[in-house]
Amino acid sequence: MKKMLIGGVLLTLLLPFQVMAQSAFDGTWKVDISKVKSSNKPMIITLKDGEYSCDCTPPIKIKADGADHPVTGHPRIDTDSVKIVDKHTIVETTKKNGAVVNTRTTTVAPDGKTATFASVSTRESGTATVKGTLTRTAAPAPGSHAAAGSWVTSSYQSASDNMTGYTYKVDGDTISMNDMRGESYTAKLDGKPVPYKGDPGTETISVKMVGNALEETTTMGGKTTSVATSTVSPDGKTMTTVIRYEPSKRDITLVAMKQ
Repeated sequence: MKKMLIGGVLLTLLLPFQVMAQSAFDGTWKVDISKVKSSNKPMIITLKDGEYSCDCTPPIKIKADGADHPVTGHPRIDTDSVKIVDKHTIVETTKKNGAVVNTRTTTVAPDGKTATFASVSTRESGTATVKGTLTRTAAPAPGSHAAAGSWVTSSYQSASDNMTGYTYKVDGDTISMNDMRGESYTAKLDGKPVPYKGDPGTETISVKMVGNALEETTTMGGKTTSVATSTVSPDGKTMTTVIRYEPSKRDITLVAMKQ
């Protein structure tokens, strides 16, 4: 909460209006997958002569032989493998402590201009799926696999329910969040970090109101990993959230409907 400038009287006058604004977020929300918009910053993939790399954050470079290879700097995974199925399709599988975290199958269209992907992720809370379409923004080096080059996610076709639903509960100057994948937090709206549960890639979150927007900042290892800014429409029926992933400088926009 902002530092008081004119003592307790000003705080007493403002508090009812602040709580009213916060309560707009209260309730259960579901993301409309057809309205998700990803960053225009492309992901760059190289896949040639049995070597795979991506400009992930941090970058990954491994042999594309279908075997597990160690990767560092990624808190959610410690190995990655890339299997070339055919000249248009690859399967990437990431693991943590030997357990599969995510399997992503990418298939490039015959004309090479678009590709589809199906991502299956696994946690203790269960399995979640996302399917979408990629659009090529730059061609790969000659002799590369079709999956190489620069790509942006142009649309999403589907996602399992546990990827799209979440609930906020506002009680005075405290907000709680939980979702169907087991992620949760309870925090004061004062911008001070608190533990974030359920995601191995997030240690803390700090939450505050900026005008009529809810701002959530996550960290890992003391460094900011994302900043999410959410606003609710005047009729209270939709919430728009823009998430900025700080290490990669990419963003995603979500539109959720009040349930």
